[in-house]
Amino acid sequence: MPKNIRNVSHFLRQLLRNFIPSLIALCGFFLLCGLVLLVRGQNPLEFYSVILVSGFATFDDFGYVLFNATPLIFTGLAVAIGYKGGLFNIGCEGQLYVAAFAATWIGMFLKLPSVALIPFCVGAAFMAGAFWGAVPGFLKAKYGTHEVINTIMMNFIAFALMNYLVTSVYQEPNQMNPQTPPIHEAARLPRLASVLPFVTQSNPLNASFLFACGCVILCHIFLSHTRWGYELRLVGNAPDVATYGGINTRAVIVWTLALSGALAGMAGVTEVMGYRYRYLDSFSPGWGFTGIAVALLGRNHPFGVLAAALLFGLLSKVALDIEILLNVPRGLFLAGQGLLIICLVSIDGFSRKP
Repeated sequence: MPKNIRNVSHFLRQLLRNFIPSLIALCGFFLLCGLVLLVRGQNPLEFYSVILVSGFATFDDFGYVLFNATPLIFTGLAVAIGYKGGLFNIGCEGQLYVAAFAATWIGMFLKLPSVALIPFCVGAAFMAGAFWGAVPGFLKAKYGTHEVINTIMMNFIAFALMNYLVTSVYQEPNQMNPQTPPIHEAARLPRLASVLPFVTQSNPLNASFLFACGCVILCHIFLSHTRWGYELRLVGNAPDVATYGGINTRAVIVWTLALSGALAGMAGVTEVMGYRYRYLDSFSPGWGFTGIAVALLGRNHPFGVLAAALLFGLLSKVALDIEILLNVPRGLFLAGQGLLIICLVSIDGFSRKP
């Protein structure tokens, strides 16, 4: 067998083996949804039909799926990067809030052409998220305090600080909603409707989705084909071996959580620069925490994260339609997504048993 064919065959076998637990959990989720509908006296086929029609009937419908998935791609990548380095980043929610405000502040007060202002805003968000992730990384590396506790506490600090800034310092005048004034038009990411004629102008899908896809590719290259990615994975899998090999494990811990925070911060960019064009207090519906589920379902692989984010984007899009058309409470459907993750973790734990 030619070497190229053997390499492709090995890659496909590895890919299938890695994602079998996710596929089993996903099938179990949809079967469970069908069983619940049978118990309620409804036709499960209607449920599956609503999912297909609501998510894929038109490109405009699919555009909303991609829009919902965009912030989850960033937070899923953030959690996956941390996990690869042996770290559990639960601070994505706080990191994306801080990054969103940083992008807003630059977008409000800096007057430059779009070609310069957009990179400045994205760079400010990247650095703010990186700083908010590096702080618990430093505490972990320097004092050994657990990153889970640190990142949770940093979440609370971020929520309180951003709430103070948006309600007491930068509140838009004559507005009841806790929000800032809008950013300059030059700082706004273009919506894909402006370049794709088959997407309606009301569709919120914007250039941040393309940026998210680019980050997926870059993260894969970084983890699999760079020295820094190798060091990150080695520290995550065998820190003692990494230390023996001359790797500065403390530095790796700090920049791993900084990179994770920077990626999480990009979820805030999608909200401020691509959708609302301002900072709205408590804008996130929990993207930072849902990113944990996305990373788990995607097996902490960048392309798996992309697929899992698209799935969660689809489920978010169809939840309301299922409630309206099938009279299935939205909360019940969202609770099923939690069972999906529990099922996945259980299957994964069972498969690792000796």
